[in-house]
Amino acid sequence: MISSTAFVLAAGFGRRLRPYTDHCPKPMVRIAGRSLLDRTLDHVAREGITEAVVNTHYKADLLHEALKDRAAPAVHISHEPVLMDTGGGIKTALPYFKNRPFFVLSGDGLWDNGPGGRALERLAAFWNPEIMDILMLLQPVETMRLTEGTGDYDLDADGRAIRSLKQDGSSMFTSIRINDPGIFRETPDGPFSYLDLLDRAQEKGRLYGLVHDGSWHHISTPHDLETVRAHYGDIEQA
Repeated sequence: MISSTAFVLAAGFGRRLRPYTDHCPKPMVRIAGRSLLDRTLDHVAREGITEAVVNTHYKADLLHEALKDRAAPAVHISHEPVLMDTGGGIKTALPYFKNRPFFVLSGDGLWDNGPGGRALERLAAFWNPEIMDILMLLQPVETMRLTEGTGDYDLDADGRAIRSLKQDGSSMFTSIRINDPGIFRETPDGPFSYLDLLDRAQEKGRLYGLVHDGSWHHISTPHDLETVRAHYGDIEQA
């Protein structure tokens, strides 16, 4: 079973999105009147996930205030006085997941589901703990028309993911994934990068990918944000 609690990354500085992030954390940037973080949590709630752990660091007080009245999912704050990086932050929250596989999502993500159904539901259905340590949602670079994609990974015929060191692979990592909690064994207690865990899972042949059949947008720069805002306009989409 997948844990009923998800982890949402929201602690980073969002430096490449300045000046928009000079006064608020990147997950609080708004698209068509709703923050990126709220949109991510809306997806989580619709999947029946009842709780979310959100890590905070940069301008944490603003995030805490924005999340204090969130009911679905119920939010637990994992504040990081010292930034724990993308791997260490998740490891800190492991007790919430009760030794079950769990979703990890980026608080600054923006995606729409495709004709095959809800993205998180598709991932959960594809998850196979017998052969997988990590299952990633991947976005084909050729479908990314609003923001520029990076070819992070290719997939082999069995769905195993292979990182493209030249970043010329077919798909970009959306940061949406399912983890087996066992991947955090023998990892540092302080800050470390999640990329180390991806590479380790790949070496074992236990890193898999599922291609997203909807849209996903990589909002990294002011130009990205302005392009996506122009596309979404005043239409409320989550």
